[in-house]
Order: sequence, then C-alpha cells, then structure tokens
Amino acid sequence: MQLTYYTLDVFTDRRLAGNPLAVVTDGAEHLDTAAMQAVAREFNLSETVFVLPTEKPAHSAKVRIFTPARELPFAGHPTIGTAILLAELRASASDEALIVLDQQIGTVRVGVRLRGGAPYAEFDAPKVPVEAGLLPPSERLAAGLGLLPSEIGFENHKPSCFAAGNAFAFVPVTSLDAIARAAPQMPHWTQAFEEQGLIGVFVYTRQCQHNTSSFHARMFAPSSGVPEDPATGSAAVCFAGVVKHFDTLPDGMHRRVIEQGYEMNRPSEITVTIDVGQGKLNNVRIGGHAVRVAEGRLTI
Repeated sequence: MQLTYYTLDVFTDRRLAGNPLAVVTDGAEHLDTAAMQAVAREFNLSETVFVLPTEKPAHSAKVRIFTPARELPFAGHPTIGTAILLAELRASASDEALIVLDQQIGTVRVGVRLRGGAPYAEFDAPKVPVEAGLLPPSERLAAGLGLLPSEIGFENHKPSCFAAGNAFAFVPVTSLDAIARAAPQMPHWTQAFEEQGLIGVFVYTRQCQHNTSSFHARMFAPSSGVPEDPATGSAAVCFAGVVKHFDTLPDGMHRRVIEQGYEMNRPSEITVTIDVGQGKLNNVRIGGHAVRVAEGRLTI
C-alpha cells in the first residue's frame, strides 16, 4: 500500500524552523489504529496527522493525531499545519479559506489566509482551559528539571496545572539561563510529573530572546515519545489559563506571543489571543504560520 504524505514546518514563516509535522492524506482511510501508530513512529516527529473522509458534508475532513507513542484528542500545531495544507491543496480563487476539522475533542474551525507571504492560520480552542489539580512541591519539580528550587517561580507565578483536552504542568522559572539548563532528570522527573497523568511539562519565563515576545518557553513530553517539542499549540491553549490566573487580565482581548524551540535550533512563534469577559476566560485563539517542506509516497 502506498500513502501520500506531506511535511510542513509549523509556527514559523520559514523552512527548517518551527515544529515539523507529517500529514498523511491519500490512503489514510485504509489504516487501522495500530498501523497509524506505526507510521507515526516511522516519521518520528512530534505529531503525525492522518486525514480521513468525514461523514459531515459541511466539514473538510476528519483527522487523527499521533505522537510516536500515543494518539492525542487534540493538538495545536497539527491543527494549524493540516488546515493550511488542505487550504493550499483545495485552493480556489480566494485567498482565504475556512477549514473545518473533526477531531476527537470535537469540531475545530480554522481560518486560513494564503496571501501575503507564508500562509497563516488561527483557530478558536475547542475547550477553554481549566485548572487541573496540584503539583508536588517546588523542590521536587526542580529536581525533575535539574534546576535549583530558587529558580522555580517568578513574580507571583507559581507552578500550576491546566487542561483543555490535554493536561500540562506549567513551571515558571526565573531566567533564560535557567530555562536553557532545564531537562528531564530521571527518576525525579517521573515522581514530579508523570505520576500526575500529564501530557507534558511547559517551562516558561518572562525573559525573551525578542522584545516582540511575551514569554519564552520549552515543552518536554518524554512519556509521549517527544523528548522536547519545538512549538506546542495545545499547551499554548492551556497557558492562556495560566496568564489569566496569574496576570489578572481585565475584561477585553489580550494578545501574547510565545517564543519556543530556540534551544533546539527550531525557533517558533505562537500567537495566543485571550478573550476575558466579566472576569472569566471566554475564549482562546491560537495562530501561526506554516510552510510546506516535502511531499512523497510512503510504502507500507
């Protein structure tokens, strides 16, 4: 059997940066779950998407998303990359498209802009992030990351958990120097994070490489087969809850830019728009560019 696939770099406007993504299109409907997981292991990227026919006439496609180790109900950079790819493949005279994707988490509508440089897409998160339990003491978190306890936290930001389909730990650290040294330390990592049932750990600081960015971040998910992720849209959705909670955002629309992937030489930029009304988090929108890199046939 031969499968058509494409690769894209997501959350970047230039190739060989951002977060790589594989998208399998023609032939994916003939694969069962085990075969999809095996293909995802073969690509060995943070995520691989399988585009399937949808039973809903108004929708663009059904998609399933896999890391090298597991299936995910939702993920951000696969949503952005797949929507841009489908918009390009189905391009008409219009420079804009609405791509509607059926994911395990639900229906995700993605607006795509094809004109004016690298394609750009944004979507409203299918779920608003909510707090998802407590983390162990900072001393244990620091041991899991190979940092000093004094390097955990800044201003009023403290470690927290938020979920919007996927649950992440969010660990604030004091500086770019500290975040550059962070790395999973076994077995302390397992005790600090994996026993909590989390998809990954999002480490962040207010110090940034660029003055246009709001936060600098790294995301580790070794139990999902992702030692480190260059850009994590689903974590960015949950991070909106962190920003709303600790930065006490007033009512209105708030735009934040997250830079990620720099320690991997895969610089990425994720735009997060946070809608606050009557003191509550009403909506989160994630945006970013993506560029097509390769296409081919996979024989299995």
